[in-house]
Amino acid sequence: MLLNITTTHYPATDLGYLLHKHPDRFQSVSLAVGKVHIFYPECTEEKATVSILLDIDSVDMVKKAKVKGNEGFALGHYVNDRPYVVSSIMSVALSKAFSSAMNGKCKDKPELIDQKLPIEVEIPTLPAPAGGETLIRNLFEPLGYDVEVERHQLDEKFKEWGDSKYYSVVLKNMVTVKDLLSHLYVLIPALDNDKHYFVSEDEVEKLLKRGEGWLHAHPKKDNITRRYLLNLKSLTREAFSRINEEEGNAESEDEEVNAELKKKKETLHQKRLNLVVEKLLETPAARILDLGCGEGKLIKLLMKHNQFSEIHGMDVSYRELIKAKQNLHFDELAPRLQEKLNLFQGSLTYRDQRLAGFDAAAVVEVIEHMDLNRLKAFERVLFEFAKPNVVVLTTPNKEYNAMFEGMSDDAMRHDDHRFEWTREEFKNWVEKIAENYAYSFEIFPVGDEEVNVGAPSQMVVFKNGN
Repeated sequence: MLLNITTTHYPATDLGYLLHKHPDRFQSVSLAVGKVHIFYPECTEEKATVSILLDIDSVDMVKKAKVKGNEGFALGHYVNDRPYVVSSIMSVALSKAFSSAMNGKCKDKPELIDQKLPIEVEIPTLPAPAGGETLIRNLFEPLGYDVEVERHQLDEKFKEWGDSKYYSVVLKNMVTVKDLLSHLYVLIPALDNDKHYFVSEDEVEKLLKRGEGWLHAHPKKDNITRRYLLNLKSLTREAFSRINEEEGNAESEDEEVNAELKKKKETLHQKRLNLVVEKLLETPAARILDLGCGEGKLIKLLMKHNQFSEIHGMDVSYRELIKAKQNLHFDELAPRLQEKLNLFQGSLTYRDQRLAGFDAAAVVEVIEHMDLNRLKAFERVLFEFAKPNVVVLTTPNKEYNAMFEGMSDDAMRHDDHRFEWTREEFKNWVEKIAENYAYSFEIFPVGDEEVNVGAPSQMVVFKNGN
């Protein structure tokens, strides 16, 4: 795991004073899960680069129960990406290796503390599983960074496998070293869904300390806070409250916009789920498949109807399936209801025999999270191979975004959306599906319609013509 920080400030050797690390020495610091090595591959008055190299002991991480592996994979604890990607471990390493610099201390040249330097940060491998390049840019660009992003393929020899969740990132900015380190300390863990440490109340204090002076003004502060604290509600509520107090305004204008948007989305989400259930009840379908079931909100509604004899939910995220099982109180259900319900892990872009033979499938607000180059694979998996009699599918209406105050024209409703379609684009896609796979269709608005922009979401009900 490697991270490089380069400056062309003159004299560039000042970087050594700011970081309290002598350029002529190879230095190491012990971490709970390995070591961090600090060295300078280049250091002249014109240009200086400091490299932070982490040597992670995967076995030791397992012994200390700090890493979460894939529960469906016997060696998941040992075989993981932690030794190879810039993750939450790098954040801890930066704090330990450069604590004085991060706290704004420079004994020999104190005048450098508040001086902005031309800085370039090179991160060879950074995970961003949800949101990808858009998420990375949304976190760093508002802080003044020029961001260069290149996505890694899963395997260059097998391009048909598609892209991975890993990116090479270069960040460029005129920034103080203190602020740079604070930005990296907070934003790297915000991009990491598999933190190696237990997220507790201490992390709220660390977030507020390192976010002081910039986090409250960041347009994505809510998203950063949630991701940094792993969406733990009690901790995020506390952090939001503390941030508001520091701003001196418990309900800022931005937060009012966010609250209004959130309220509209929650109301819309319930309307959408109710409409999906309504459309499924209009068919004779008994065996239902919820693709991308998430936390199980649709399944919970479907379970109330005796018409549905079997309800199967699939999601790519094992964590979401665990949440779904908890939200559905599976262990407390009567035996006949437990037999009715089945949750399993899988991908929408790979052919899977488990998806065949269903009367109907629901795909609710899922496709917009896919890269467009993977959409064709999804189409074949669902309409060619699984081939349910009925498919109820919803996706946002891009035109309606103009109705959300504070939302720019080029923005999407969520950081992890890869695309959003207008009504015309959606209709064109639906017509191609119907033609290619012999389905009839009807399109419906979801939510209250507005003149010129339509409804906030759009639905299609496909019916197999064979």
